[in-house]
Amino acid sequence: MADTAQVFLAADLGASSGRVVAGLFAGGKLALEEVYRFDNGGVRLAGRLQWDLLNQWSHIQRGLRAAGKVYGGQVASIGVDTWGVDFGLLGRGDELLGNPYHYRDTRTAGIFDKAFAIVPREEIFAQTGLQFMEFNTLYQLLAMKLANSPLLDVAESLLMMPDLFHWLLTGEKGNEYMDASTTQFYNPQTNTWAEGMLKKFGIPTHIFGPLLQPGTRLGPLRKEIAEDTGLAGVSVVLPGTHDTASAVMAVPAASQPGAQPAWCYISSGTWSLMGVESPRPIINDRCYQLNFTNEGGVGGTTRVLKNIAGLWLVQECRRIWKQDGHEYGWEELTRRAGKATPLASLINPDDPSFTSPKDMPDAIRDYCSRTGQPVPETEGAVIRCALESLALRYRMVLGFLEELVGGRLETI
Repeated sequence: MADTAQVFLAADLGASSGRVVAGLFAGGKLALEEVYRFDNGGVRLAGRLQWDLLNQWSHIQRGLRAAGKVYGGQVASIGVDTWGVDFGLLGRGDELLGNPYHYRDTRTAGIFDKAFAIVPREEIFAQTGLQFMEFNTLYQLLAMKLANSPLLDVAESLLMMPDLFHWLLTGEKGNEYMDASTTQFYNPQTNTWAEGMLKKFGIPTHIFGPLLQPGTRLGPLRKEIAEDTGLAGVSVVLPGTHDTASAVMAVPAASQPGAQPAWCYISSGTWSLMGVESPRPIINDRCYQLNFTNEGGVGGTTRVLKNIAGLWLVQECRRIWKQDGHEYGWEELTRRAGKATPLASLINPDDPSFTSPKDMPDAIRDYCSRTGQPVPETEGAVIRCALESLALRYRMVLGFLEELVGGRLETI
């Protein structure tokens, strides 16, 4: 199959890892081959948490070189997807204005009161239908505005992370609408930027480019990249650039066209995103009360979902224990959790104390102590507490989803 297949390359970046994958299409079948994988994560610089864009870009180039050696002239297109909300700014000469900030940086801590004093919370939701999270792009830009950041004054373009990589690949700029829908200044009812709301916040609107649909051919690779990777003549074609949007598109389930959803998904990684693929946005009082989100989907659909803390809890525990000299593999942590007492303690994974703690195991133990529960002492007990709490959270969110769509969801 490999010698005759048409090959589509994807650079898929998550918050903790990235990879370059080849999709081999032949005989009506698609096979996936991982070509290259690398670790990803934030870097602390002068007290701030940022993304190491140069390192990410270097790894993407290595992955494309590896793919070029294997598949060469079979490659039809390249596309990049990443997490949502984060962005880079370009100046007048298309120079990059600093490293993109990591959404877990604390510059937006406590910003809701300041934001809602300018534009009421209800008005923001009515225009965007998005879950309120302090790290949404809207509040990152507002934090820059309130801090009198000179970068906003000289910025000419804002590119979400996948748009930024697509610009690095092609030199062409644009905002793919699925990732744009995570910003909290995209209006899913009009399919436009919420420019009136942005102006109330004093955020310049000229930095936002045209909203592009998945499947748009952005352009060919820059000449030097095509030569370096052995991928001459290959174009960048926009995927669903938000990683969850692309994942949901691949779920082998479907509802009747225009009908209420009959299934829901859990896309589990650093974040767990649990939701449904709806034919239209659900923007009403109950959705607002439950703090659900409406994000763009493939084919004009809307992903009505809840962002849940996810395996970040476990990843951070493992990282802290590694710092302390105990490098546990995932299988070992699972084994230890299996030996711990079931349902001894439970946490709310979405409690703010777990957003960016210095020590996740201590944060979990402190939460249990504050809420009058047994404190998990061993590594296995901590992991079991985190995983069982996530499972309970999924069950709660399932009930909320069924309430929003007005019927039972038969399949997860």
